[in-house]
Amino acid sequence: MTHLFDDFLHEATSRLNALTAEADAGALDPAIDIIVESLRSGGVLQAFGTGHSEAFAMEIAGRAGGLIPTNRIALRDVVLRGDRDVDILSGSALERDPAIVDELFALTPLQPQDVFLIASNSGVNGSIVGMALKAKEAGHKVIAVTSLEHTLAVEPKHPSGKRLSEIADVVIDNKAPYGDATLDLGGDVKGGAISSITAAFIAQLLTVAAAERLAASGDTPPMYISANIPGGDEHNKALEDLYHDRISRTA
Repeated sequence: MTHLFDDFLHEATSRLNALTAEADAGALDPAIDIIVESLRSGGVLQAFGTGHSEAFAMEIAGRAGGLIPTNRIALRDVVLRGDRDVDILSGSALERDPAIVDELFALTPLQPQDVFLIASNSGVNGSIVGMALKAKEAGHKVIAVTSLEHTLAVEPKHPSGKRLSEIADVVIDNKAPYGDATLDLGGDVKGGAISSITAAFIAQLLTVAAAERLAASGDTPPMYISANIPGGDEHNKALEDLYHDRISRTA
């Protein structure tokens, strides 16, 4: 019997502890400042991630205990809300296509005070870098969550030659190693991917810190409660209606 489970627990907790220590020391404060400023001015947090990094966007937007003025941008929007055929979603070509960003922007109601939170472990795919560049060109602040170890070890795939970490106003390292997997399983086999776990933790740290900051200044944080408790749907809808069509909730 191996200590595989304990080993992975150590890989996860050591990174979560490191992120917590950095947050306690103020490393997340620049991102929190941007988020709170946006929310106070009526902004929406625009979350974007492709592949497994979409888990980060799902933690930011539309969940119990999360902030209501949040919107999840997804590649599938070009099918669900645009006029693209569903076949375009097959494979990984779309997340590497920098041109898809123009369509996503056209489908997303944006205000100048909106902030983009973009997650990508590699930080080099075309749609990710393209989204960050487009957001900056439009005057929005960009917060990036990425693996610095991985992104600095690979070549950018966007025509600009840039990485997500080179565009964002604030960069948060998700602590994932090159290749994401943390455990040697024998031979050349590795497992125990960690970036989804650390990215979700970062999303929650940003959320609770922003809410705490708002509450400390006398504002009531616009937070979701679970739809599965009495009054949840009514509470959530009343606050969602304040943002009309600026936030989208899809299955």
